[in-house]
Amino acid sequence: METEVQSQSGDVFLHPLSNPGAAGLCPEMLEVAEEASRAGDFNLAVEIYSSQLSDLQQPDRGLCLRKADSLARAGRISEALESYCTAASLGKLRPEELPVLVETIARSLRGKELGIPGTLGGHGKGGGQEGLPSDGECEEDGAPDLFSCRLCKCLLHEPTTMDCGHTFCKRCLEDDSVKGCASCKQRPSPAERLLNGRRVNVVLGGLLDKLFPTESKARKFWIEGEDLWRKQNLPDALDKYSAAVDLVPSSGSLLCQRAELHMEMRNFSQAVQDASSLCRLKPLWTKAHCLKATALSNAGRNDEALQEYFLCVALKPDCTKVKLEAQKVLSELFSSVFENEEMPTPLHPLQGGLATRLIKPAALLTSLRPLTQKADCSSQDSEFSVSKSAPVDDLSPRFCPLSPCKSEPATGEGSSKSLANVLAALPAPPGGLKRKHSNDGSSAAFSPRSKLSRPDEANSIQTAAVCGRRVFPADLLDSGDLECSLCMRLFYEPVATPCGHTFCLKCLERCLDHNPNCPLCKENLAEYLASRGYSKTFLMEEVLQRYLGDELAERKKIHEEEMKELSNLNQEMPIFVCTMAFPTIPCPLHVFEPRYRLMIRRSMETGTKQFGMCIADELKGFADFGCMLQVRDVKFFPDGRSVVDTIGVSRFKVLKHGQRDGYHTAKIEYLEDKKVEGEELAELLKLHDSVYEQANNWFTSLKDNMKTQILGHFGHLPSKDADPQASPDGPAWCWWLLAVLPLENRAQLTILAMTSFKDRLIAIRRVLIFVTRKRPR
Repeated sequence: METEVQSQSGDVFLHPLSNPGAAGLCPEMLEVAEEASRAGDFNLAVEIYSSQLSDLQQPDRGLCLRKADSLARAGRISEALESYCTAASLGKLRPEELPVLVETIARSLRGKELGIPGTLGGHGKGGGQEGLPSDGECEEDGAPDLFSCRLCKCLLHEPTTMDCGHTFCKRCLEDDSVKGCASCKQRPSPAERLLNGRRVNVVLGGLLDKLFPTESKARKFWIEGEDLWRKQNLPDALDKYSAAVDLVPSSGSLLCQRAELHMEMRNFSQAVQDASSLCRLKPLWTKAHCLKATALSNAGRNDEALQEYFLCVALKPDCTKVKLEAQKVLSELFSSVFENEEMPTPLHPLQGGLATRLIKPAALLTSLRPLTQKADCSSQDSEFSVSKSAPVDDLSPRFCPLSPCKSEPATGEGSSKSLANVLAALPAPPGGLKRKHSNDGSSAAFSPRSKLSRPDEANSIQTAAVCGRRVFPADLLDSGDLECSLCMRLFYEPVATPCGHTFCLKCLERCLDHNPNCPLCKENLAEYLASRGYSKTFLMEEVLQRYLGDELAERKKIHEEEMKELSNLNQEMPIFVCTMAFPTIPCPLHVFEPRYRLMIRRSMETGTKQFGMCIADELKGFADFGCMLQVRDVKFFPDGRSVVDTIGVSRFKVLKHGQRDGYHTAKIEYLEDKKVEGEELAELLKLHDSVYEQANNWFTSLKDNMKTQILGHFGHLPSKDADPQASPDGPAWCWWLLAVLPLENRAQLTILAMTSFKDRLIAIRRVLIFVTRKRPR
């Protein structure tokens, strides 16, 4: 079984012996002990190291450390402490010599106190185990609230909506490190960079102030404090932070920052208080315990700091920095056992005397006592332990801490019973760990002050909205808070302009058709119009769906009814009054009038992609006959103009003229050619072939420059159809010829309106005869 602490070669780390060639040391037995450690049989290794120590005239520091590590790995922490103390009496323990003890105690906390499965020393993705927050992230940050900024994880302050539709705090977007949207990764548009970011979203800003007035005010104080801190005005910054904490005392991130500010101001006791509150609020947040440990260490309370470092290692096993800090503090606590005392040359364990020097009322022992008990009690569950570990002896308060004790030959140092008794007899540190005693004086189950509850247990602490899903009274939000200032109805597909105002998408587009300025503040939106970045505001959409679902459903129903009405082309066909159009013939359009911008956009939105083309009429507004056009492509210009590529689809007759939102509409019926059979069909086919031949000869006889112009605009003359009656509008070559012949619109309209293919052929033949005679020779 591979151990947690290894050398680069993968072997179990072994402390160097002080005198490898000393009399009494058996290299073969030491090698067996090493093999036992590699195999996970740490109790066997302990026995070998103990027997080797008993054969020495003076204890060997390296051998004591090897035995201590094996005891720790076996889960026998109380005995391990004695061995570490023996090594410390022979020379100061260095932090790098204590990783096994730190990891063993942390593992015990992880499994028994935190109830978290898994092992220490793992290197999972993200640096932590599943369900645990990563270092530097508060557990509340794992699932941001609807009204939280995804960058700072706090309530949105001065909410600013990007081109992509996602909303963040304005100051977060102004951070130089933010290169794009944190949600969709879209880069800022040139317009956004030109404006140095967008303006505050007016509607969302007012909504947040209304729904969360206290938290919004606290967030304002918080940010002011950050700005003052950045300018090194620390006292005023602390005042702002304190004002914010008074408003929202359960904000983990806020408490964390105020504790860090106290640290910078060297107010370590206040930093400890904030960090302690933070640990109660966020018991599984590694940073909270690390911050508390640092504050305690700076305040000179190393015994308590050590406990927090152990919790940090338990929560985040692969954090090397935290492990080293724990080892450093633990090293200092071991040193405190022997400081200010001149140590004589250590005596042989059998001669007594050494153990008495280890028995000091030191913070180390009181700090580690509950942890060693937990570790000892869980020794059989230790991942390192293969063989059954030795039982922990009963603690006897009748033992005098300062009396000499007999050493057992098997241990080579003071007995584990002696140290355990010392631990039981020591008083609890002021304000620190407490222990309960039963009537007979034996130590009862210990519950450390920083014991953490399991993640699934109910937390008795009442947290503010900052720490969880924000709630507000249902009657606080009404549809009037989210109403478009243009249509005076609930927002539908809300979009935010760069100037911070919000409108329904369709309302804004209609306004920009007439004027490239914001309808409210009149700021020029030419760049916004050019980019056509009309992305819906996701936060606004979510608020509408979650809190005004019924009103939104009604608003959506009205919109769908309008779209259904617009898509019924028989009852209300939009009419573009411009030029003649013919079936199968391309008709490119340059659209610049606001009314036709709206008309083209609606034809695209409804999905029909069709509208009618008619020529103007002085009396009726437009002619009684026209051609339906199908949109194939639309290209927009920065100023809102567009080029629309269309092609003729079918002819129609106007039954009723009308108007809608500035453009013409019509009730129509489609025209179809009347089919003939028998002799009439034979005559029709003969006429068809004759007129086609005549048309082809006319086109062939044209000058090259004229043919080039016709070919560039209309293409080649379509081929002759085998069945000229297959299409309800007749063969395509007739409409191609009608489009290129030099005829006035009224004459073309007359032929377009014909439902007899024979009459149309006769009319075309007359025109061909006329233009052929008029052509100069």
